[in-house]
Amino acid sequence: MKLATFNINNINSRLENLLAWLAKAKPDVVCLQELKVRDTQFPLTRLANAGYGAVWKGEPTWNGVAILARGAEPVLTRDALPGADRQARYIEAAVDGIVIACLYAPNGNPQPGPKFAYKLAWHERFAAHASELLDTGLPVALAGDFNIVPEPRDIYATRSYDDNALVQPESRAAFAALIEQGWTDALRKVFPKEEKLYTFWDYRRNRWPRDAGLRLDHILLSKKLVRKLKGAGIDREVRGGDNPSDHAPVWVQLG
Repeated sequence: MKLATFNINNINSRLENLLAWLAKAKPDVVCLQELKVRDTQFPLTRLANAGYGAVWKGEPTWNGVAILARGAEPVLTRDALPGADRQARYIEAAVDGIVIACLYAPNGNPQPGPKFAYKLAWHERFAAHASELLDTGLPVALAGDFNIVPEPRDIYATRSYDDNALVQPESRAAFAALIEQGWTDALRKVFPKEEKLYTFWDYRRNRWPRDAGLRLDHILLSKKLVRKLKGAGIDREVRGGDNPSDHAPVWVQLG
C-alpha cells in the first residue's frame, strides 16, 4: 500500500493539480486536509472517475478533511475526535485492514492567546485518542498536517519563526508525546539524517525558490504497521507546479 497525505489548500481550486498527481503517483490511500468546501461541494464525481472512493468532512472557508482510496470505498469509523469540536479537523476510516486517521491540527497563531490554547488542548485530545488506537493492537496510521515542526532541523535557518506557534516548546512536546506512546515518524525512520526534509513552503517572501521550508506534514505508524515500512518520500515537484498548494504530498510505501 502506498499511503499519502496532502494538504491541498482548497480542493476545488486545486482539483486539476490533485487529479494530475493522483494519476502520476498512484497512491492507494490519500489523506487530504484544508478542503475548504461544504460537504455538498466535495468533488466526489471527479474523484470517482479517477478511480477513488472517498469519505470526507467539509467546512466552508476553513479546515475540512478527507480520505481517498483507490479502487475501494473507505469505511468511515469516525468523523471527529472524541469531545466537542465544531471544526472539521479529523476523520478516520478503515481501508484494506488498516485504520487510517487523517488530521488537520490547529495552527495556533498568534501565541500566546486563545488560538494557541486551543491548539494545545486539541493535541491533548488527539493524543488520548491515539493512545486508544494503539491499545487496539490494529495496524494504524496517523497522517496529516500536524502544524508542528518537530525539531530545529525541520525548518530552514531563520529567526522569523521564533515566536510562531509551530515551533514552540509546548507544540514540540505534543509531537514528542506521540512518539513516546510508541508511534514511529515514518519520514525520519527512512531519512534519519536528512536536514532539508521540508513539506511546506509559505507563498510569501519567495520561500519556495529559496527552499525556505518547514516539515509540518507527518505520517506516524503504529508498531504493527511500521514493520511493513518499505520507503517514504516527499513529492516536492507538486509544490513547484501551477497554482500549487503551499504543501507537498508526503507518502510511505507499506509492504
